[in-house]
Amino acid sequence: MGPHAICFDEGAVCPLKLPRRYFEPKETRLMGESERPRRDFYGRRKGKHLKASQERYLAEDLAAFSPGAVDWDVNPDRTPLNLEQIFPGSPVWLEIGFGGGEHLVHQASENPGVGIIGCEPYINGVAMLLGKIRRAGVENLKVHAGDARDMFDVLPEASIDKAFLLYPDPWPKLRHHRRRFVTPEHLEPLARVLKPGAEFRVATDIPDYVRQTLEQVPQFGFEWLAEGPDDWRVAWDDWISTRYEQKALREGRVPHYLTFKRV
Repeated sequence: MGPHAICFDEGAVCPLKLPRRYFEPKETRLMGESERPRRDFYGRRKGKHLKASQERYLAEDLAAFSPGAVDWDVNPDRTPLNLEQIFPGSPVWLEIGFGGGEHLVHQASENPGVGIIGCEPYINGVAMLLGKIRRAGVENLKVHAGDARDMFDVLPEASIDKAFLLYPDPWPKLRHHRRRFVTPEHLEPLARVLKPGAEFRVATDIPDYVRQTLEQVPQFGFEWLAEGPDDWRVAWDDWISTRYEQKALREGRVPHYLTFKRV
């Protein structure tokens, strides 16, 4: 918190040196409810505009692909999702930050016996995914249009068979490295929901993100599976190059493909 608290009007500064909580109404908590943690969110939730077709996808399709009660306002006691009911008899995979959804739809199409949950707070990306789902006709997907940390809250322990973190926001400035996904705030709950032996894939074109990933991820019960250079230089056999990766290649950046196992 800086020397002044930020007012609700964007750009205005309150003259009183008080934390923001003094300007917000107090919340009452019912018996049995969990206490909502303070979670800062960085990045965009919506772009400048949505196409009419994207607005229609969100209005008509998003609710049908909901995994259930994830957000705090609809699930304040953090009741776990019933994954067996959502994906009966299927292994469950999780993609964290699916961007425009190319990889998510590809994996769903190639693995119809798997249930896949995708998390993405950027609503334009969610709308793009819903359009791809319509065109591909896949049904073994659920979409959480929000923060992956809220999803971690309601996933049962040791319930996920595979997880993907593909080209996450790099937050290149040193003072912003704590905003990256590969920090304890995210890795601890991720480790909790992954089954022993589950695979965790990370793709990035940022060398310093590789460094931080290799430093942090093994501290939370993961083993890096690389045995030689090709294990991080060559993409996975079932990989589909995303729009972001193609942009990185055009600009001369080198993708890295890191595979971990939950131990």
